[in-house]
Amino acid sequence: MTMTERDEPLTPAGRLFVQPGMDQIINCAVSVDDPIDVDAVKLEISNSILVKHPRFSSIMLKDSCGRERWRKTEVNVDDHIIIRHQPLTDDPLISNEDAINDYLADLSVSTPLSLTKPLWEFHLLLAHNSAVLRLHHALGDGISLMSMFMSCCRRADDPNQRPTTQGVGTSSSSNNRNVWRLLKKLVMVIWYTVVYVTEFGLRSLWLKDKKTAISGGAGVELWPRKLATAKFKIDDMKTVKKAIDNATINDVLFGVISCGLSRYLDLRSPKALKEGLQMTGVAMINLRKQSGLQDFSELMKSKSGARWGNKFGMLLLPVYYHKGGSDPLQFVKRAKAMIDKKKLSLEGPCSYKIGDLIMSIFGPKLATLLNYRIVSNTTFTISNVIGPPEDITFGGNHISSVRVTSTALSHAITMHMVSYAGRADMQILVAKDIIPDPKVLAKCFQDALLEMKEAAQAVAKD
Repeated sequence: MTMTERDEPLTPAGRLFVQPGMDQIINCAVSVDDPIDVDAVKLEISNSILVKHPRFSSIMLKDSCGRERWRKTEVNVDDHIIIRHQPLTDDPLISNEDAINDYLADLSVSTPLSLTKPLWEFHLLLAHNSAVLRLHHALGDGISLMSMFMSCCRRADDPNQRPTTQGVGTSSSSNNRNVWRLLKKLVMVIWYTVVYVTEFGLRSLWLKDKKTAISGGAGVELWPRKLATAKFKIDDMKTVKKAIDNATINDVLFGVISCGLSRYLDLRSPKALKEGLQMTGVAMINLRKQSGLQDFSELMKSKSGARWGNKFGMLLLPVYYHKGGSDPLQFVKRAKAMIDKKKLSLEGPCSYKIGDLIMSIFGPKLATLLNYRIVSNTTFTISNVIGPPEDITFGGNHISSVRVTSTALSHAITMHMVSYAGRADMQILVAKDIIPDPKVLAKCFQDALLEMKEAAQAVAKD
């Protein structure tokens, strides 16, 4: 098949996500209140912006040099709809949530998307009033795909309005004009950038976390998976956030992860662990000028600073093992101190530019190898995507939950959190031969937040 002038090359980040070992498909489970009307869903998709979007209406192929490209094609919606009428399990003791999680866990280590059609599918699980959206990561990052999803939905309280995006998840920054403070900040930016970028290089070579009961490693991405859901209330996170000066929801999240992993390791580790043991997470950071949710129309402007695509950098975010103490808020304070240093650095933009450069000069094999080694030498993956702040509908059917996970990596644990209408569900995907009880881990996270909230409320009363 010859290339045409209209074929578009994949971006360097997009190319990374189609390579063996780093091939990533996002699996999003959407549950609704009422039975799914298959014809209505097909009509809604056919009339949506999704089938007209350049990436969702293109197939991926390789040119004579082996470089991946997008080629425009006609979209037949029926080719992308997979209908399952029967329940996922006959066991009456297995809940809807568990059945769907088991289905997602199986998808995470199997069933690649067909290259003969655009790289997305809708699995309609009629017996469970749920759908699973399978979207290849080469199509876009979490911000882009969430914006696309929200453009296809409407607010539950006003069916004529799209979900709110303006100002959701954004943060204000103060302009400090004190020369000495600016100079000090510049020195700290340079220092932390050098330190963290150097660590990135060492992680891609030989530096690795100490082995624990939750460690993965090379080849673990092929192991069978289990999936559990940790459920949080955004108001609980905000209560904790208010108890600590200038804290953010991400500071609280990493405090919860540090505390939860420490609790779980206490349960699973046969020997006492060293206090302060480092467990490094790999996280993606949005590099667009505007943080938080993005308006879909802005993403589609070619000259916009918030363009569609995979526009993210990679951060290494360490958390530390600490045996339970009297003040659970200490976990959040330690997480905040770490994240504040990361914010001062240019680690995210540098990781993006360096990865882009390596992919462009040396090609996908070396770029994939280095990224694979970074993942194999760390402990977990974490992502946090802001979803709709209010209840929404799709085709008039109220959406009760939105949960996201992805293809398995060489980590034994990957965590993806999405917020929706005052709640946040974190999908915890684990290699079940290493972490056989992900529900226990989920409860460790949930209990950690509840204890932090109680401690925060006690501080507020003092």
